[in-house]
Amino acid sequence: MAEITSNSVANNTLQTYWGSSVTGYTYELNGSKVDLQDLLVEVSKNRASVVEDEISPLSTRIRNRNSELDELGTALSELTEAQATFDSDASGTTKYSGSLSSATVAILQSLGYSVSTSAGTVSKSTIEGMVQKVKSTIDGLNNEAQTDMTRLQSLVDRRDEAYSTATSLMTDISDTRSNLIRNM
Repeated sequence: MAEITSNSVANNTLQTYWGSSVTGYTYELNGSKVDLQDLLVEVSKNRASVVEDEISPLSTRIRNRNSELDELGTALSELTEAQATFDSDASGTTKYSGSLSSATVAILQSLGYSVSTSAGTVSKSTIEGMVQKVKSTIDGLNNEAQTDMTRLQSLVDRRDEAYSTATSLMTDISDTRSNLIRNM
């Protein structure tokens, strides 16, 4: 981050054509003297840089969550297939004898279920509970994702605004300097 200081310069008095005077100010940016326009451009660039630093970890978090949602979706699909093997009128004590993939087992274990990758029997009610738990987890992650996407959009808008401000300032400075040179 750039260090910015301001100093009033008493001997930097400008005489205009009409005889009035304007006291100038100099600013220091990282030990170098700059004028107000250059300072404003640097402030705009720093603002954009700060926002950019906030965007990066948020983007990483969104990517990680999307990966987790993909895994949960796969697990939900597998559990839904297992649930479909039961007759609609089957009692809660009817057992499922298939096996679940290791990824689905890992997800179910992280959700608090005691399951293994080896084939075993699981009741219809347990499978239904697992399906509901996975759906609930997916819903929670989708809510978080929506909040993060709104935050990301806000940060991108702020970053674009900062770059636009810096560009506009640089254009105005260039035009002003060109007009001054042309008028001299």
